[in-house]
Amino acid sequence: MPEKYIEKILRARVYDVAIETPLDFAPSLSERLGNAVFLKREDLQSVFSFKLRGAYNKMSLLPDSAKQQGVIAASAGNHAQGVALSAKRLGIDALIVMPTTTPEIKIKSVRAMGASIELFGDSYSEAYTYAQQLAATSARVFIHPYDDPDVIAGQGTVAMEILRQQTAALDAIFVPVGGGGLLAGIAVYVKFVRPDIKIIGVEPDDADCLNRALQAGSRVVLDQVGLFADGVAVKQVGAEPFRLAQKYVDEVITVSTDEICAAIKDIFDDTRSIAEPAGALAIAGLKKYVDREQVSGQTLVAIDSGANINFDRLRYVAERAQVGEHREILLAVSIPETPGSFLAFCRLLGGRSITEFNYRYFDAALAQVFVGLSSSGLESDRATVIDHLQAHDFPVTDMTTNELAKEHIRYMVGGHAPCELHEIIYSVEFPERPGALLKFLLELGGRWNISLFHYRNHGAAFGKVLMGLQMPPEQQAAFEQCLEALGFYYQEATANPAYRLFSGGMR
Repeated sequence: MPEKYIEKILRARVYDVAIETPLDFAPSLSERLGNAVFLKREDLQSVFSFKLRGAYNKMSLLPDSAKQQGVIAASAGNHAQGVALSAKRLGIDALIVMPTTTPEIKIKSVRAMGASIELFGDSYSEAYTYAQQLAATSARVFIHPYDDPDVIAGQGTVAMEILRQQTAALDAIFVPVGGGGLLAGIAVYVKFVRPDIKIIGVEPDDADCLNRALQAGSRVVLDQVGLFADGVAVKQVGAEPFRLAQKYVDEVITVSTDEICAAIKDIFDDTRSIAEPAGALAIAGLKKYVDREQVSGQTLVAIDSGANINFDRLRYVAERAQVGEHREILLAVSIPETPGSFLAFCRLLGGRSITEFNYRYFDAALAQVFVGLSSSGLESDRATVIDHLQAHDFPVTDMTTNELAKEHIRYMVGGHAPCELHEIIYSVEFPERPGALLKFLLELGGRWNISLFHYRNHGAAFGKVLMGLQMPPEQQAAFEQCLEALGFYYQEATANPAYRLFSGGMR
């Protein structure tokens, strides 16, 4: 019954450590979207995330005997800091299991709050499993990050504040989704008090565990999850959050990495604060909803859920934000290798700015150019540019949504091999920690020659590599078994047009 949760939320003891965060109007975004957009600033909590609410509420309700035995949790960041600070305030001994890939800044932050730390595994899933094993063999209480009624109730206090702060019209609340605790807490409270308000969850399109569960009618486990929005990189939604979502959530929207990067920029433009990817997720979903439904004059709220982002990642965010807000178009254009052809190409662009131009001589007859162009921000602008170029006999391949092109090829243009190499191309993700690359190469054991390799560090827990290997097709299965044994996510990319146009061998 929802009354059970309403009472829990009203009685939640979050304000011993948490603050009532402001509901800030976003003027620039509101004007651009034609709706009144508000940001619920959970990034302003002392640990820069809403996670403190649920952790403290759960731990404050533990009986004294359990508090004396201590607590244990698994987290790579926000939940860890919430548990650590709560433990410090309540005088509870806390052990946090963190993946070995956790950035040092987060480890230091948790340790500074007095919690003990044990590093285990390359991912949250591995750390979580190990933490549960430790809890089962000790007297410590496991503090779940989302699948617990008291944690859900603590997160639900966010909704209580929103409805108190916005007593006038309110059409929809957009909530980031990982394990689903925040969404469940907000949904159950809002639908009890104001059932007319839409509750919309937002997930990355490469970590949409709730979206797929709702489609299937039961919880599913994703094989892999994207790690850009690491705060919501969860393979399976929690059992209790899923039960509540089925009853009280109106829909789930999925967004791309580029759309998340654009949302980080939107938040910065209006608040001069920097959200983490998971923190900007709700704004990305709000923008997509407005574009899809063509709504105007509505009042919309997005939860800015956190600001724990590594400084090193900002370069990547800035690079991808332009594409995410449809202000950069990436194209592969075929231009005759003759004097004056580039001038003719530029004249066709008129006053449009060229943001990037990559070229290297490869063929006596035809040049393949990787070009970035400024855009108006309208999705239709891309089609207009492509049609205009093709109408003047410049063949175009659209690279704007080609992940391989944006992640690797744009930095490798001119890398054509001088001959056919019979290589097979893979995109591989591996954990960013000392020795990971060496371990990978040792596992390959020199069985195959590496003919192409490109890697960029984005300040994230996992790095992305584009690599080519010279191997007979019948040996692909053995290579992929190596990757699977290491737990690396991979995709074959030999047929990707970005690779074939700019980095493939001569034929």
